[in-house]
Amino acid sequence: MGLHSEAQLDRRFVEMVRLLNTYLNHFPKHEKYGLALEIRRAAYDAYGLIVESQKRYHKKTTLASLDIRHEQLRMFLRLAHELGYFAFKDGRVAAVSPEAMMSEKRYLAISSLVDEIGRMIGGWISADHEKQREAS
Repeated sequence: MGLHSEAQLDRRFVEMVRLLNTYLNHFPKHEKYGLALEIRRAAYDAYGLIVESQKRYHKKTTLASLDIRHEQLRMFLRLAHELGYFAFKDGRVAAVSPEAMMSEKRYLAISSLVDEIGRMIGGWISADHEKQREAS
C-alpha cells in the first residue's frame, strides 16, 4: 500500500469516526458506558493500529491485529443495529415511524464506510503479502 493509499485510508477512517461519534451520541443513555463505549474503543484501537502499521517495517502481525479489530467494530455495529440503537435520537426512541427508516439509513451509511475501510485494509494486507513474497 503506497503512501497515497495510506493517506486515503486515514482520511476515510476519520470521516467514518466523525459520523460514528454523531450516531453514538444519540444511543440510549443506558448504553453510554456499554456498547457505545465499546464501539468507540474498537474504532480508536483500529485507528491506532493503522498508525502503527504505517510506521512498522514488518507489518504482518500489526495488520492482522488491525483486521481483527476492524471486524470486531463491524460486529459491534451490527449488534447495535439489531438492538435498535440507531433509531434513538438524543437518548430516546423517536415516536414517529420515519425514525425507523432513519435507523436503516444511519446503519447503511456507517456500514458502507466500515466496509470500504475493510476493503482498503484487505488491499493493504494483500500488498504486504506480495511485498514479502518478492523479498523472499
